[in-house]
Amino acid sequence: MTSESRPDDRAVAAEPPAPIGLARLAKMAFDGMDLGPLWDALSARAAAPDAAALMDLSTIAMLRSCRDDRLALQARALSLHRLYRQPAAGTDAIRLLAFMAPGDFLANTPVEFMLQGANVTLDMLYIVPGWPLPPLPAHDVALVAATELAENRTVLAVIAALVPAWPRPVLNAPDRVARLTRDGAWALLRSVPGVVFPMNARVSRERLAAVAGGEADIVDILDASFPIIARPVDSHAGQGLAKLAGTADVAAYLDDQPASAFFVAPFVDYRGADGLYRKYRVALIAGRPYACHMAISGHWMIHYLNAGMLESADKRAEEARFMAGFDRDFATRHQAALAAIADRIGLDYVTMDCAETPDGRLLVFEAGNGMIVHAMDPPELFPYKHPQMRKVFGAFEAMLRNARLTHRPAAAA
Repeated sequence: MTSESRPDDRAVAAEPPAPIGLARLAKMAFDGMDLGPLWDALSARAAAPDAAALMDLSTIAMLRSCRDDRLALQARALSLHRLYRQPAAGTDAIRLLAFMAPGDFLANTPVEFMLQGANVTLDMLYIVPGWPLPPLPAHDVALVAATELAENRTVLAVIAALVPAWPRPVLNAPDRVARLTRDGAWALLRSVPGVVFPMNARVSRERLAAVAGGEADIVDILDASFPIIARPVDSHAGQGLAKLAGTADVAAYLDDQPASAFFVAPFVDYRGADGLYRKYRVALIAGRPYACHMAISGHWMIHYLNAGMLESADKRAEEARFMAGFDRDFATRHQAALAAIADRIGLDYVTMDCAETPDGRLLVFEAGNGMIVHAMDPPELFPYKHPQMRKVFGAFEAMLRNARLTHRPAAAA
């Protein structure tokens, strides 16, 4: 790192643009608010040009699933400023600098959700490969928010080159983030006692087509037979995810999916005795597990929004019991496995989606730093969630505060 690019709290950036931000805009969309008038107002400001307005427009485009618009608006914003601020709610705030990657919703830890109401000033620094660092704000601790996506590899490499000489603590080492691809996480965690992590193999479209045509055998790829699950590389939230029962399903799947590479894994039947599937999202914060949500469904492919949690008081009651008893039940039963997972991953903050096998082992689907953890659910239907989320967010803030305490630099001259 050159002296010109070396971060120094004496070289403080001017007041960064302050967008409305992801957390507030997502809550508006989640609540069904018409964002059209806000879009029009932001568009008028963006013509100035206004970097904060452009960044908010890019977020709204993302919430509307307009990815190309998202990236174009974000690129215009980043051409003006690469540092954006969410101010703290109080005094004596922790000053957090987040290393961000340009991209869509999956490109970064959605850290804004974790800091709502927190006494933390969040400065989001977008790393654009080939561009020098802008003037940096004074900060107490830094966090690598960029995720393991293939398109983030160069960004993570740039951050990795900065970290050794960074004058403040840096949480979530970029080289450890980069390991958590689906196949990388499997390789890292497959041998943890008490854990079932189905093999995730990356395959080219051509090789999967050979399976469909009978020229290759799925057993040679997975050491397991059908049924399997398949998804495009770098897809999340169930996009392109399918259960395939045989070669005919593989052929139909490829007709429907244009991706050039896929992850395939054996299908594990994790139904409970009542025939329902249960999937848990757990955050590991400074090595300690915290319950984030539990989804219950009759279908194996569970996402919280499609699991019928809003419609079922019984499901919500079970989730409430899960959260209330998490420390003495789930976290205790899987204590050794969770501790080993936290140790092998080696990140200060990471989340994972998991379940339990019929024989009581911890079934891990994926782990990474990009999963959403939020408190947007309506409290009248989910009264148990806000106290639990405050516990999770409090642990996240405590992690930052403890990191700040490990490094108390002398006052700048």
